[in-house]
Amino acid sequence: MAPMAPMAQQAPSTHPVAFLARRAAMALAAAAVLGGAAAPAAYAADGADSAPAGSAKKLPEGLYGTKDPQYDGVWRQSLALLAQHTVGVRPAASAVRWLVGQQCADGAFTAFRAEPGKPCDARTMRDTNQTAAAVQALTALGGHDETARKAVNWLKSVQNDDGGWSSMAGSPSDANSTSVVIGALAAAGTKPESVTSKKGGKTPYDGLLTFRLGCDVKEGERGAFTFQLKGAAANADATAAAATGALGKGFVVAPAGGAADTPVKPLSCKDGKADGKADGTSDGGRAGAAEGGAGYLVAQLDKNGHHLPSAMPGQEKQPDVGNTADAVVALAAGGHRSAARQPLKWLEKNASAWARQNGPAAYAQLVLAAHATGTDPRSFGGTDLVTALNATGPEPAGTTPGKDARAADTAGDSDGGVNVWWVIGVGLAVGAGIGFLLSGRRKKNDL
Repeated sequence: MAPMAPMAQQAPSTHPVAFLARRAAMALAAAAVLGGAAAPAAYAADGADSAPAGSAKKLPEGLYGTKDPQYDGVWRQSLALLAQHTVGVRPAASAVRWLVGQQCADGAFTAFRAEPGKPCDARTMRDTNQTAAAVQALTALGGHDETARKAVNWLKSVQNDDGGWSSMAGSPSDANSTSVVIGALAAAGTKPESVTSKKGGKTPYDGLLTFRLGCDVKEGERGAFTFQLKGAAANADATAAAATGALGKGFVVAPAGGAADTPVKPLSCKDGKADGKADGTSDGGRAGAAEGGAGYLVAQLDKNGHHLPSAMPGQEKQPDVGNTADAVVALAAGGHRSAARQPLKWLEKNASAWARQNGPAAYAQLVLAAHATGTDPRSFGGTDLVTALNATGPEPAGTTPGKDARAADTAGDSDGGVNVWWVIGVGLAVGAGIGFLLSGRRKKNDL
């Protein structure tokens, strides 16, 4: 995913913070996203020359990355810490302290608090995606049970009536936000199906499956997920997130090891109705929905040369590396090892420059994609992703003997740990309250 062109500010229901945050690194590359005076102040690490002398603020101690953290600080920090833990790297204590210190008293996290000692107030833009990402990271690291508990309680308190979540409390639910919260609940040891909305008693899975496109849409979109119900259209980014979330998994998916490879079965329709287990399984159709989503992803990957494309307004389609990595994780989560093989090879060949440009969250996405497929992230197409990730932040405290990215990590199996992924592109809709970055959850219906 190359840096994205500036986008006009949108209302939260159109471009939620979480949606934009997954491509955070890229959004920052387009400094004009918010336009002139509205653009955030530049940040730089010591010695960086990315901003005129005297114009850059020093980044907080322990923070990963050198770009402005205003829209993706907690997101990129969480993914970096989680990816390190997954491959046996013990993060620096300062990095963990920074993340914990970003939490508001009510349990929520916002993208970045420049003054963590100052209490959050009604104007603080609390974000379910950043909060859910922090839960996945801190739960995996251990020793932060109270922080994670408060965050989970806040997430429960802002659940929508349909069972899902938006990146911003009170806005319509979306597939990406609902998926990342499902991953957080599972990571914290809470069964997502046990969390029900105060009105209607809907579960997160109920909410997530409302975004699934079935037999009433054109054949090429069947099985896909849409980002939101309004203006529903097949969206590969939302589909990758939902196919993982429907299985109760988060950012970290344990490699299948010796398990049998599961063929991908696209959604099949007969007489206008879904055929087979897509609708009537004991899990409420979740497995069938994940399988249908996988079928849609494979079709898109095959059609585009083993990667997912993305295009910004006025630009030609180009490879979307972050979404491709999310798709690999989704396929691995469903046991579709063969289907994940070619897009993984594409990533090994093409993702290193993208990761260098976009920083810690991008490296983390690739590490987690490698982990999910049992691939060595220390030799990923000639790049040592772990060393590169470590170099974007404070020096790690050490390594965990015997822990390897290619070995199944039971702590990060179904409880997750991507998107994303999602995720923050460049469609930062601030003002009204939006700015999702890491994967640049671009324009929801660009695929």
